[in-house]
Amino acid sequence: MSHADAIPGLYARHAEAFDRVRGRDLFERPWLDRLVAPLQPGAHVLDLGCGSGEPIAADLIGRGFVVTGLDVSEPLVRLCRERFPAHDFHVGDMRDLSLDRTFDAIVAWHSFFHLTPEAQRAMFPRFASHAGSGGTLMFTSGPAAAVAIGEFEGEPLYHASLDPEEYRSLLSENGFVVLQHVVEDPACGGATVWLAQKA
Repeated sequence: MSHADAIPGLYARHAEAFDRVRGRDLFERPWLDRLVAPLQPGAHVLDLGCGSGEPIAADLIGRGFVVTGLDVSEPLVRLCRERFPAHDFHVGDMRDLSLDRTFDAIVAWHSFFHLTPEAQRAMFPRFASHAGSGGTLMFTSGPAAAVAIGEFEGEPLYHASLDPEEYRSLLSENGFVVLQHVVEDPACGGATVWLAQKA
């Protein structure tokens, strides 16, 4: 099994550890502000790789949005359902995303980059089919085309990124306009962030 294929099992085995160490200080807030700036309370947001729902889904719910979450880890989704029973959380792989509906915003924060380069390329039509007109999309990537193997709970943790120009092309080809792109944002834990909007 490849390191990329091991991601679902890793987050299932170590769900409690992930929930315990996942920061709740919401350093992501400035980017979440930008993601939802065009939205009104009651808008629908899709959180891909929602984890345990804290802090991102919790923040979105606190702002009055209706959140649908998707994660490969059943134990993490169970935590989401316990914490936010009024919202809709699914166990599933974003590579198979097919909800037959659109959303006002889509976020894939520190989750999309666990996919292989090939799988990332294939996600852009899925993003497009789930984003309503004017809908926003935010995801994190690496700063340049590369594969990096980190570590979590003593196991290899796969990450990959495409070249920034390829992301720009894929977004454009699928009907998105890049609103903002910051490489290794020092105000956001060094995250490389993309924010786009469906034309």
